[in-house]
Amino acid sequence: MAEKRDYYEVLGVSKGASDDEIKKAYRQSAKKYHPDLHPGDKECEEKFKEVNEAYEVLSDSEKKARYDQFGHAGVDPNFGAGAGAGGGSPFGGGIDIDDIFSSFFGGFGGRRSGNANAPMRGSDVEASVTISFEEAAKGCKKTISYSSVVTCGDCHGTGAQPGTQPKTCSACGGSGRVTINQRTPFGVVQTQRSCDACHGKGKIVDNPCRKCNGSGRQRKNRTVDVTIPAGIRDQQILNVGGHGNAGHNNGPAGDLHVFVNVKAHSLFERRGDDVWCDMPITFSQAVLGAEVTVPTLDGKVKYTIHEGTQPNDVFKLKGRGIPHLGGRGRGDQYVRVVVEIPKSLNNKQKEMIKQFESSTSEKNYAKRRSFFDKLKKMFND
Repeated sequence: MAEKRDYYEVLGVSKGASDDEIKKAYRQSAKKYHPDLHPGDKECEEKFKEVNEAYEVLSDSEKKARYDQFGHAGVDPNFGAGAGAGGGSPFGGGIDIDDIFSSFFGGFGGRRSGNANAPMRGSDVEASVTISFEEAAKGCKKTISYSSVVTCGDCHGTGAQPGTQPKTCSACGGSGRVTINQRTPFGVVQTQRSCDACHGKGKIVDNPCRKCNGSGRQRKNRTVDVTIPAGIRDQQILNVGGHGNAGHNNGPAGDLHVFVNVKAHSLFERRGDDVWCDMPITFSQAVLGAEVTVPTLDGKVKYTIHEGTQPNDVFKLKGRGIPHLGGRGRGDQYVRVVVEIPKSLNNKQKEMIKQFESSTSEKNYAKRRSFFDKLKKMFND
């Protein structure tokens, strides 16, 4: 098995990077290697998994602290477990690595400061999805694949082999913490720390579950169907409640955050909830006017170009834009006219153009006449 790369190296950040820097690096890497953008590319698929694995650890303050202290071993779910089933852990079988660190350092962020058996919410996880411009405009349903920690199906989170149960720690009475009395020059001072016998968990597992090695939890690849609302923007985040990592002690699961990537369109450009596009027309259509076919998100529509339409003139199709997210109504579509000058004319066509030019006067060209009037004033001609 290939040696795992350093998680900071995977995300391209330094060890002292802030949470915002880590999140920004993750989003950039996840978008770069997302399988939707590289179908069939196994290398990108593996890098995408590697990026997600790195972010899962570095975005979690507890896991990050363990990783910084012990490297990959510190976040290995098998670390410190399984002695009762033949493992060699000095901490005994069925020990959660969180409990080991709670006993050493009093827990991260006060996690074990209260009842060791109190329910605790699971952490959030992240995934991303790439959708088309039209799907963002009209809404769609997508199946999201991601990885999260779930409660072990064999032991149902107890960490004990099926048919057995963890026993309440006699040293702490199941609280996970013990009170220490210390004599000082100022009198007796009471302090609390994690119980050495159960390592802060409040229970002791004599026969650890073989499937999860006593941790009570497993990593699993999962899918969830997500409804993406009409009008969603590029890089917006959808929250899917209860689909994150499993909680502790029957606590609720965390949430799944889905980063939405919207592909660029070949014709349309989004500005707010309005849609813009360029419409090429011929010289004669601009001069004489014409009925043209305009593409919209709802299909093709007819529009009449008026006589004397100028290059870069803009006309509006009301209500043909993108639906307002979470509200009523839609934006508009703006169409910019691009007058295309013909190339590679034959001699007959050139002669016709010359005849046309000779038959017109300055009064037919308002902008040209205005320009030369200003030019005359500028040079006092």
